[in-house]
This record gives sequence, C-alpha cells and structure tokens, in this order.
Amino acid sequence: MKQTQRHDAIIDMVRRQGYVSTEELVDFFAVSPQTIRRDLNELAEQNKIHRHHGGAALPSSSENTAWQDRKMMWSAEKARIAQRVASQIPDGSTLFIDIGTTPEAVAYALMNHTNLRIVTNNINVATLLMGKNDFRVILAGGEVRNRDGGIMGEATLDFISQFRLDYGILGISGIDMDGSLLEFDYHEVRTKRAIIENSRCVMLVVDHSKFGRNAMVNLGNMSLINYLFTTDRPPESVMRVIEQHEVHLELC
Repeated sequence: MKQTQRHDAIIDMVRRQGYVSTEELVDFFAVSPQTIRRDLNELAEQNKIHRHHGGAALPSSSENTAWQDRKMMWSAEKARIAQRVASQIPDGSTLFIDIGTTPEAVAYALMNHTNLRIVTNNINVATLLMGKNDFRVILAGGEVRNRDGGIMGEATLDFISQFRLDYGILGISGIDMDGSLLEFDYHEVRTKRAIIENSRCVMLVVDHSKFGRNAMVNLGNMSLINYLFTTDRPPESVMRVIEQHEVHLELC
C-alpha cells in the first residue's frame, strides 16, 4: 500500500474509532512501528490527527462526534460492557444512568431485571425503560440537548442532588494518558459530578477507543470512580493511576 493510501486509511480509522493505538496500526497495515510513527508524525503536522504517545486521536478537542455515529461505533464492545455491568447490579437496585451511548447500552442490558428504580438525564434511556411495568423511571428536568437527548442545566443538578442511589452508571468522552476523565461540555461535566456525589458505587463504562482521546473539560481523576468497565487493557500510564486509586478494573 502506498503511503498516501495508508495515510487516508489511518485518518478514516481515527474518525471511526476516536482513538487508535500504534500497535493496532502496525498489525493492520503489516508494517514496522517506525513506519507508523513516521506516518502519525506527518499527519499530526498537517493537523489531521492528534498525536499521542502510543497512538493517535481526533484532532478536535472542542466538539464530540455526532451521537448517531457514536452509537454505531464499537457496538459489539459496548454490548459486552453492558452485559458485564448488568450482571453486577442486583434486582431491586436504585441507579443513575448518564448521557452517552455506552450507558444507553447498559439500559438495554437491564431489561431482564426486576423492580429497578432509575433516575436519568437521558431521554433515550427513559423511553426504553418506561416499557417495563415493574421499573420506576424518574426523568430529570432541565434543557434537552437536541443532538442526543441529554438533559442538562441548573434544574438538572438540583434534581439529581435530591437522590442518594446505589449505582451511578457513567460514560465519558475521553481518558487522558495521566488518567484524567475528559468531556466536551462543561455543563455535562457538572451533571456527571452530581451523579458521582450522589451514588454509593460509581461505574464508569468505556470502550477502548476512549483511552488517549482528547477533550477540553477535565472532570477529575480516577479517584472519583469505583469500577472501570472496558474491553481492552488500558495503556500502562493509565493502569498505574487505576492501581494507585484502587479502582476495580473489569475487562469485558
């Protein structure tokens, strides 16, 4: 494959996945790590990707991928994560379910549970779960974000703060190489913090593409969460932070 064709293919992979590791690219193209690193450096100089130690991500840190595109990305991985999370939530539990396509996958996986009480700021989750007669679904008030059905704002924060629930199911847009949890929207970060503060057990659900992905708002570090559910082993720098804060890692 010519270099220009490989460059185009790398850009396409980064756009679809959000993040790709050097090892993935070496295996995919059957070339040397030095060749891939040279490719990534050239693409980063052209601002077509954002270069990371160990891989590449989308160049923009101010705007997330469209919801419909994110819903299609890594759907099999999200389903595996969702099934593992659901297996650890007992019937009769109370839980928050956050904005995001992976938390939505968890909602689907909970449909065989009984007597759950769910507080959510995600219209898609509420629409799905309201079909279960034995579920009690409570939808937070606030401003509806039309691109993905998320609800945010001061009213949302006030509403969530009234509850103290067993589990908080959170998604995140990116995890930096130092373990920082990153989002694109400041208002969404405030809502996530409210969920964290009012959950007895915080479960972060992410597919592998979120590691090394850049976003502009810092939610905080790994000490905020109790469980991390993902599909592949995180990069070593993130693993050190996970171990430092004694986060329980579940590889699905």
